[in-house]
Amino acid sequence: MSSEPSFDMQAAHEHFSTTCFNQAWDLIEKEVRTPDEEERMLNLSMASLWHWTQRPDCGSKELSIGYWQIARIFAITGRPENATWYAEKCREVTEDADLPPFYLGYSYEALARAAMAGRNRQAAVEYIAQARELAKREQSDEDRQLLLDDLATIL
Repeated sequence: MSSEPSFDMQAAHEHFSTTCFNQAWDLIEKEVRTPDEEERMLNLSMASLWHWTQRPDCGSKELSIGYWQIARIFAITGRPENATWYAEKCREVTEDADLPPFYLGYSYEALARAAMAGRNRQAAVEYIAQARELAKREQSDEDRQLLLDDLATIL
């Protein structure tokens, strides 16, 4: 029996990295989720990130976004320690790659959500302030507003 799959692995990674991300995002946007949907949302996000890491076009931006989504899911499902860990990973990869302010701002947005999930309002306020400062440096009006709108939903 051959260990080589009968399909194009790179095409599969491309498909699942984006499809899983988008399906997880659809669940994030639901106002009310069942416990099964919360587990599915996390599994989808983790699968998305793993498939991204298998793609030759995976860079710091994709890792930053993947870590951010996982952090957000852990925060909204009430797991602040895990949310913080992935938010820190998001910030690390974003800072190391010197990505635009939009991405670094979102790493602080993730840290703020993690802090709020852990009932640390003071830390959340500090992270939001850092994200707002980064938003001021963002060149794209649309991206700046997206970040500011998300920050407004945290406290």
